[in-house]
Amino acid sequence: MSNIDQKYNALTAEEQRVILNKGTERPFTGTLLDENAKGIYTCKQCDQPLYTSESKFDAMCGWPSFDDEIEGAVERVPDADGRRTEIVCSNCKGHLGHVFEGENFTEKNTRHCVNSVSMNFKAI
Repeated sequence: MSNIDQKYNALTAEEQRVILNKGTERPFTGTLLDENAKGIYTCKQCDQPLYTSESKFDAMCGWPSFDDEIEGAVERVPDADGRRTEIVCSNCKGHLGHVFEGENFTEKNTRHCVNSVSMNFKAI
């Protein structure tokens, strides 16, 4: 089944604002910010696995942060502002957030700054 034929999950108005219209949730308000259980973070719109709990870290920025994605799950796209790099789900192209490099938070030197409303969490 191609992306065009795929049925996506129903989204709330806030999820649509962020995922479809490239919005941002307010910092320190996301339900997944303080999630520390072992598990998988999946795309809210299409359920594709995006991140593992092992790659999550506290960047103290107000949004869930990850230093690595599941291989092939996330695409990097130049942001419309010309300064940042947007990250989207590689399957449905839903907006996740932005990726930053060179901040030295982790050994991988990468921070995926992701909106909680763009993801679901599945404990394992």
